Amino acid sequence: MIYLVFVEDVIRRKLLIDGDGTGDDRRLTLLLKAFTRWSNTFGEPLSEIKSAEDQLLDQLSQCEYIYEKTRIASKMNEQELENYGKLATNIKNEIEQTKDEIQSAKEKLQEAKIFRKNRMEYEVIANVIDQHPERKDTHQKLTAIKKELGNLEEVKQMLDSKIEMRRKHFHVLVASLYQLQAILDNEELNEENSHVNISDDEMDTFE
Repeated sequence: MIYLVFVEDVIRRKLLIDGDGTGDDRRLTLLLKAFTRWSNTFGEPLSEIKSAEDQLLDQLSQCEYIYEKTRIASKMNEQELENYGKLATNIKNEIEQTKDEIQSAKEKLQEAKIFRKNRMEYEVIANVIDQHPERKDTHQKLTAIKKELGNLEEVKQMLDSKIEMRRKHFHVLVASLYQLQAILDNEELNEENSHVNISDDEMDTFE
């Protein structure tokens, strides 16, 4: 009698835990059939009772095994999804940071282009000064202008290089984000297919 109550309690737990999928329903059906067969063997020969009991215990063990296997797989998938979520967040943050850096570099490059445009005016002024008797302060201004032009050219080259590097980095980050999304979609599809395949393949032996 105590054993019968124990079996009924196990069945109720299985209904609460595993009764939400087609494979789980099938396992429960087989378990209930085994339980019904076992409960109907009271008064039968000992060999019949033993056979029905063994089949019932096999069904219970199978349900416990499938449940534990599914629980572990689900926990691993949740951990992977969490890791992918963190990675996706980091990539998005890097993309935003890269966008800001590119925008800042574009603004600086625009300033450098303006300075470069004015260089022609500086050269015209320098030519006019060269054609007239030099004064000390005029010579110093000319020297300063030439130095500034050299500095502006260096700044422009540096900004061109930096923008090109940031642009490549941005493309890499965007590609990584698309690849991550594809991995997440594939993981979700594989989890669904794996759950259905495990349920069908492992329970066929008990039909």
